[in-house]
Amino acid sequence: MRVVAAIAILSLSPGFCPAADKLTFQDRVELTRGLMAEYAKAKVLVPRARKPLEFDAKGTWDKQAWADVAHQNGPAARLGDMIQITKVEIESDRLVLQLNGGFNGGRHWYSGAQVVGAMGNTVPLDQGDSNAPAGTTIVILFHKPLDPVKAAEVKKMLAPILDFDPHSATEIYAENLPPVVRKAIKERRAREGMTREQVLMAMGRPEHKSRETKDGTEFEDWVYGTAPGKISFVTFVGDKVVKVKEEYAGLGTVEPDRRDHF
Repeated sequence: MRVVAAIAILSLSPGFCPAADKLTFQDRVELTRGLMAEYAKAKVLVPRARKPLEFDAKGTWDKQAWADVAHQNGPAARLGDMIQITKVEIESDRLVLQLNGGFNGGRHWYSGAQVVGAMGNTVPLDQGDSNAPAGTTIVILFHKPLDPVKAAEVKKMLAPILDFDPHSATEIYAENLPPVVRKAIKERRAREGMTREQVLMAMGRPEHKSRETKDGTEFEDWVYGTAPGKISFVTFVGDKVVKVKEEYAGLGTVEPDRRDHF
């Protein structure tokens, strides 16, 4: 299924034309599949940029130019923030990586629609640009026609600015967690009893957040996903997850996962 998705993405990519290209079809599939939806931790301030931020394949970038863009548009990610690759374009002499949905993130036809949260409160599916996750685009410049390159090699190229290292401090921390929590993080899902930090490790930043107080207790919903499709609600009291719920916008509700509860 992931290969099919990768092929579909590649076929729609502006840079998919193989003319005068050293990359084979399988090279492109591996590269796209290995980068798409991957998470990384920012090792520097990454600006929110309208135009792709240039990054040399040798591991260098114009720090002053990035600083100027950050001053103008603000950050897409600060030091230590988790970001996700949301689009991969392969061009003749460069790779274009969209992070967190790009500069605008986009507005959708379902703006203003609402679904019922885990604690019964309604949550907008799209809360507008002011609450959209910050995003940007990075272009890796090779200055020559691309030779066959693996996703792992691209991640190493980006090491000065993004940490994809599976043995990073985050992963080392995860290795010391209870097995059921490690399993949830590996599966990129939330479960009752997890902390906010553990949910961030598992699922990244939520698209939206909402708070509600009932009988003196404050509940906070973290909302993942967009319509049409699955919407996940992760409800916290303090630092702990107390409920996980999934809904399919307009398609009914899936009961919370009750496996391996604490």
